[in-house]
Amino acid sequence: MNEELEIVEDGDLYEHYRIIVDKGQSPIRIDKFIMARVENATRSKVQQAIEAEAVLVNGLSTKPSYLIKPNDLITISLPEPPRDDVVNPENIPLNIVFEDDDLLVVNKPAGMVVHPAYNNWSGTLVNALAFHFQNLPTSRNGVGRPGLVHRIDKDTSGLLVIAKTEQAMTHLAKQFYDHSIERTYIAMVWGVPKAEQGTINANLGRSLKDRKVTTVYEDETIGKNAITHYKIIKDYGYVSLLKCNLETGRTHQIRAHMKYLGHPLFNDATYGGDKIWKGTTFTKYRQFIDNCFAILPRQALHATSLGFIHPVSKKHLQFDVPLPSDFQALIDKWEKYIQYEN
Repeated sequence: MNEELEIVEDGDLYEHYRIIVDKGQSPIRIDKFIMARVENATRSKVQQAIEAEAVLVNGLSTKPSYLIKPNDLITISLPEPPRDDVVNPENIPLNIVFEDDDLLVVNKPAGMVVHPAYNNWSGTLVNALAFHFQNLPTSRNGVGRPGLVHRIDKDTSGLLVIAKTEQAMTHLAKQFYDHSIERTYIAMVWGVPKAEQGTINANLGRSLKDRKVTTVYEDETIGKNAITHYKIIKDYGYVSLLKCNLETGRTHQIRAHMKYLGHPLFNDATYGGDKIWKGTTFTKYRQFIDNCFAILPRQALHATSLGFIHPVSKKHLQFDVPLPSDFQALIDKWEKYIQYEN
């Protein structure tokens, strides 16, 4: 059989399948065809993906009853399956911003890992969600099924949307894949970008030297397209406060893009922001920066705004949360420092 099946990852969120139907393929319903070729693809899951237009034939939406033809190009975007079969529910408080039968929006604190992984098997957002979902009507046999649609880094605070049903998972995943979800972050960076507002369009991929680090690749054949829009909110001379909007959602996107621009996030140890990039060499200034690092012992990044279409009501939902106390305290300290200097 000459049929081609290619699996392409979009960040850490989706499995994107591209199937070129074999020239000798006989007519068969597309939902049955996909079930036979994609692992763990149940009929209901495939039909929901088709309904959400996550399955395209030759670039166009289709129906479950469509009979495939030889040489058809089928592309499929599905939510990533859970990485672990067992998640232990833990009674961890959640800051719930919104909840209904289909989804949940939470304001994640800095320091909380989103998904259990090596060295972080407990205390994660997923552990907390598993406990929260135990008593929900969508749970199966008393076991919750937390539906992560996207992630933010451990030491980044802010908004996350979680799907509570397969239908919601598919619809939300499609919106992320289409880059139609609005995501706004507040960031403090070293220095001040030359342009008051701008766009960083640079491919991102894992560093060849350190797999935990994301780096920019100017060769367009390497990495994946990543686009970040930024605007200066406040210029403090040595640092600046930015509003960043994500058009794509790659791992460490804002952190890597701002490092590439020459303005790493304040106190971002992974990307060099935990050192003084701009300012005087006076001991008093170094002490001030050390005090700032102590106030915000993490990268200065907060997911402040999230907007998307509800998967069932089709209404546009918009959520905004203020800066956490540590980030606000950092800004207040810089405000006082600049006033004192002037």
